[in-house]
Amino acid sequence: MDLTTVLGLVLGLAGLVGGYMWDGGHINSLIIPSAMLIVFGGTFGAVAISFPLSILAKIPKALSIAFKEVKRDPGATIDELVDMASIARREGVLALEQRAQEHTNPFLKDGLLMVVDGTDPELTRQILELEMDAIEHQVNNMSKVFEAGGGYAPTMGIIGTVMGLIHVLGNLDDPSSLGPAIAVAFTATLYGVMSANLVYLPIANKIKVRGKEMVSEMELMLEGILALQAGENPQLIKKKLNSFLHDKPTKIVVEEDADNGAER
Repeated sequence: MDLTTVLGLVLGLAGLVGGYMWDGGHINSLIIPSAMLIVFGGTFGAVAISFPLSILAKIPKALSIAFKEVKRDPGATIDELVDMASIARREGVLALEQRAQEHTNPFLKDGLLMVVDGTDPELTRQILELEMDAIEHQVNNMSKVFEAGGGYAPTMGIIGTVMGLIHVLGNLDDPSSLGPAIAVAFTATLYGVMSANLVYLPIANKIKVRGKEMVSEMELMLEGILALQAGENPQLIKKKLNSFLHDKPTKIVVEEDADNGAER
């Protein structure tokens, strides 16, 4: 479980509700089933209209990305790729076949198997980049669903408030009930704005961040696989891949000895 997502939701709700109750408000006055039905039902309906079923079916997976913490260790991945590069230089790429077959990361597994099979390096790059693009596109679609919810929810809140005010203005016979009725009407706006800015939009951003992390990890693996396939020096591969651990890639300078052509 990703603690930052859960704690963020809990702290956000606690801050809003706590601040309201601090000024003497009652929690019961915030629980209006009719307003919930209008705002959340209307929002879900608008989102359902906006996206095909194939994308909506991935909402559970999107929530899993946002709430489930995936531990990534790029340093360990680099060490693994360097180790495999050393084996490939000593024994040939065929020595990696068993290791590739048993690897748990599907992207790295596919890349290594293509190397073992002798696939052309350019074709290997193209296939792996297509896989990366597919993952990135899928994650972006997931985030757009929640972004759409964040856009529709405030509008549905306003619609709920207007509908509540229409009901209020249609029952002016009892002036003493106008205050509570208007308060109930504006609760719909609260639901819409709160859910958009505390749930939908933050979750959309979290999905985007997770997606970038996934793509960055695959870029690292791609460069490592291609370097391994090219038979590059394992230490140079390590220096190259270490650039992914920094915000700004470091420039690698490879000097060649003019006398013996040795790399330093």
